[in-house]
Amino acid sequence: MNPPVIRTPERRAEIAWFSALCGDDYEYLGVPDGRLRSNYEHCGSLVKRADEHGFQNILLPSGWIVGQDALTFAAAMAPQTRQINQLVALRMGEVWPPMLARAIATVDHIAQGRLCLNIISSDMPGQKESNEVRYARSSEIIQILQKLWTTDGPFEWKGAHYQFSLPNCEAAKPYQQNGGPLLYFGGISPIAQDLCAKHCDVFLMWPETEDRLAETMRGMSEKAASYGRTLDFGLRIHVIVRETEAEARAAADKLISKLDLEKGQEIKNRSMDSQSAGVLRQDELRSKSKDLFIEDHVWSGIGLARSGCGSAIVGDPDQVLAKLNRYMDMGMRAFILSGYPHLDECDLFARYVLPKLPTCRLNEVQSRRVSNPATPLTTAPRH
Repeated sequence: MNPPVIRTPERRAEIAWFSALCGDDYEYLGVPDGRLRSNYEHCGSLVKRADEHGFQNILLPSGWIVGQDALTFAAAMAPQTRQINQLVALRMGEVWPPMLARAIATVDHIAQGRLCLNIISSDMPGQKESNEVRYARSSEIIQILQKLWTTDGPFEWKGAHYQFSLPNCEAAKPYQQNGGPLLYFGGISPIAQDLCAKHCDVFLMWPETEDRLAETMRGMSEKAASYGRTLDFGLRIHVIVRETEAEARAAADKLISKLDLEKGQEIKNRSMDSQSAGVLRQDELRSKSKDLFIEDHVWSGIGLARSGCGSAIVGDPDQVLAKLNRYMDMGMRAFILSGYPHLDECDLFARYVLPKLPTCRLNEVQSRRVSNPATPLTTAPRH
């Protein structure tokens, strides 16, 4: 079979970390720890530490649990960071699209272009809709955002979900005047993949075996090509790196050593994506695994008490680096990493692995981007 077609063919990757805005930080998985709760100070320390270490991006997740609002949080953090992008998760439909476009543009100016968006199409809190309704609405919103970011004069939209007429689009102009913020998207169902192939820039996957990941990448390349487009590919995965493999495996065992499985399932079910196709595929692989390893150095124990990304690369520095290199050779150009506790594992990965990886920022190298940013509407102090 043909390899996937990627937008950024150079063998460099964007290495991102994770800030636990939705309360996902533990020393022992499933055991609440007040020191690690989601608040502005703790989550902000994760962003600033990743910035100091030289990570190119950081994911700010979104969910209806105790935690921080991702876009508001990104606006507050942007002036406090030096070089890192922020990848803000946004659930489509929460905000009237023209106002959402303006809010995104405002944050983009504060961040001076260091902003990317993770498009989410899950159900609204307290509301259940069909996949068809949710993804059709998301498709409209993405098109509206992209039109507002790039249209100068009047703009009229007449769709199934939104109808409006604006005299001009000046209020929605982002700092990145080359198409607006880069759009990342993850979803394994056919309707989700079609949305990404049509409208987004980076297709994110959750941990599976290499053969499954390769199959998904080839299929997504074909979908994108049918719309005259190409995509970059990324992987959201945890990491546990120690000086020796034995120490890394011991750290993995320690992480779940106090986990009550019923409590773990309860924690998973709090998430609005706990029954998504991507989570169920990971659950299936874990059920067939030996010692929770779905393949060499990919350990699925985190999925016992976490929805979304449920596996980690586990090993010594050379083993973790080798696994990431294998993924890069497959065509992946973005990695969103995390570990428990997130601050400690951020330090370990930055010490042992990050300096050995060839890196880039996808919003600087993708072919649809041009190096001609707009004059900022907002001047943010730099620290």
